[in-house]
Amino acid sequence: MIETELWEAADELRANSKLTAAEYSMPVLGLIFLRHADNRYQAVLKQVLAKLPMRDGKPLREPRKEDFTGQAAIFLPEQARFHFLATLPQGQNVGQAIDDAMQLIEDQYEILK
Repeated sequence: MIETELWEAADELRANSKLTAAEYSMPVLGLIFLRHADNRYQAVLKQVLAKLPMRDGKPLREPRKEDFTGQAAIFLPEQARFHFLATLPQGQNVGQAIDDAMQLIEDQYEILK
């Protein structure tokens, strides 16, 4: 499970690297932010989908950023969702995918830059 792997990686950084807490805290906190943002996104998504115009029981469009306004959640593009990152193929550059995910969120929400 990726959560276990992330925890072990953070523990490894803390215990066995020459990095100070200040040097590795931002990447670790970024991952925690991504997980929390995804949890909130998933919690609100059902409500958002229920409000979208439907035809034959299916939404006529995909959820957008404005659908999440005032919902205590932020809109996450597909490539910034935890499931997308957790299911990347073996050998994929996970670090780059996480950087890209953070950039996608920052592009949507200037305040998070």
